[in-house]
Amino acid sequence: MPTAPPPSRDVALETSVFWERFKQPVIVTLSVVLLAVIVFTGYRFYSDRRAAAASAALAAAKTAQEYEQVITGYSNTTAAADAYIFLAEAQRKEKKFAEANKTLESFIAKYPQHELASTAKLAMAANLESMGKMDEALALYQQIASAYPNTYAAPLAMLSQVYILKAKDRNEDARRICETILTQYRTSFWASEAMQQLRLLKPITSSTPAPTEAPSIPPMLAIPPVPAPQAPPAPNQPQGVPSPKKP
Repeated sequence: MPTAPPPSRDVALETSVFWERFKQPVIVTLSVVLLAVIVFTGYRFYSDRRAAAASAALAAAKTAQEYEQVITGYSNTTAAADAYIFLAEAQRKEKKFAEANKTLESFIAKYPQHELASTAKLAMAANLESMGKMDEALALYQQIASAYPNTYAAPLAMLSQVYILKAKDRNEDARRICETILTQYRTSFWASEAMQQLRLLKPITSSTPAPTEAPSIPPMLAIPPVPAPQAPPAPNQPQGVPSPKKP
């Protein structure tokens, strides 16, 4: 039995019907996409221009006030983050150690994942040392070594602990830290310094002679002893002839 041929499709008619049916949603969708592209392009252009202006302002800044202007005028830019570090350094040079630490605290709070966060904490600990707050500096160095074990800041913070511990006569603690540096960071730049400190911290044993006290006056400047005065020869006695003994 012959089958009936399938009905022919009018593609143009179907397209026309589809367009008439979904014309409004398609126009709205295309408009939203176009608007998003325009907004994104404008934002990128604005961000690039702002970042360039911030970099130029940071390059021209020389004083603490100018660094503060970069921070407030170009917030959330790379240049503003760097300006915190420059501002803290300017404050340190003016011996404003407390103000410098506040600046660094603000930097870490705003950019906790910044690559210079560990450097900022090292600077804070150094400022505490400059203020004579050795216990606080020691605690911060310990925190840095624990929080950033895979960075250059860790062995540097540990070595900084050694100097403070030596000043506190805690040589055993300082020796353990030097040994840890040599074990965990043997290929770092600071390993040689840790080795030198470890040699200085080795105790003197009974088989090791105690170091002799160096003379306070160099031998070449020492005055030779003055010989005792000799009695003058007797009158009319030839020189070189011994005097007769008295009875």
